Amino acid sequence: MTDLAPHELRILVAVDRDRSFTAAATALGMSQSAVSHAVRGCERKLGAVLFERGRHGARPTPAGAQAVAHARQILHLLATLATETRAAAQQTAELTGPLRIVAFRSAAAHLLPGVLARLTARHPGLAPELRIVREIGRGTAGEVADGHAELGIATLDAATGQTPSPALPGLLAGRLFTEPYALAHPVGHPLPRTLPLVDWDENCGSYTRDWWRSQDWIPAATVNVEDDTVTLSLVAQGLGMSIMPALTLLGAPPGVAVTALGPQPPTRTVGYVTTPALARTAAVRELIRELRSAPAPALVASV
Repeated sequence: MTDLAPHELRILVAVDRDRSFTAAATALGMSQSAVSHAVRGCERKLGAVLFERGRHGARPTPAGAQAVAHARQILHLLATLATETRAAAQQTAELTGPLRIVAFRSAAAHLLPGVLARLTARHPGLAPELRIVREIGRGTAGEVADGHAELGIATLDAATGQTPSPALPGLLAGRLFTEPYALAHPVGHPLPRTLPLVDWDENCGSYTRDWWRSQDWIPAATVNVEDDTVTLSLVAQGLGMSIMPALTLLGAPPGVAVTALGPQPPTRTVGYVTTPALARTAAVRELIRELRSAPAPALVASV
């Protein structure tokens, strides 16, 4: 097999992004026939069909999705190679360029601002790009595995410290902190456990499910929403109670009270996810260092 060249990797990424050979050709300043020829060449080299062609455009096959994920990661490493080599030649530790991060909403709102402020204060040339991804399905770890980000803030399996999904091998995960869940309810309600349950899609993962099933006072959700901030707003308006992790409760609006769930509440482990290759790059190493130095106890002190 002949290795793919960087320009071929860029073509694969463009076709996957635009879901069209024609649109990818326009974005790359190439002809449609040249893009099609390059993709066929990649398929011959890899021995697999990478895209399904049809009237609805180009859709990656399972093999194509895997190839594109590797292509994104390799292109980022090539860009990092050039940046870090120049820095070494100039004998400077200054980091420059983009650093793509994905995180679930509460981590993006309450954990990362301070981390990124310290990181960019030391490296003004670094340009973090933060995107919020819902922590369901493949979640933030899937975005890293697919090459869309260099690092993700993810919920980890409490026992193993790895991502809960076994379908995402080859990732490197590290624990940051474990946070308790607590009961969020309207201020002043005398019996908050008797209220209807307001829940959101990202809540109650594998780390809380066993505890949840053992609690006979928790009813089925009366209202289910997609966003934890909406859940808190509904609780503040007296529409029910919710069981939420500490990081989310840092954003609780006026009108929401927080009560502990007992001496052994359910917990959630929060950590970072990257790849072994990306973990060796200077920007990701510095980001992990800042994440590890973040004052985790302060994140849960209000619960």
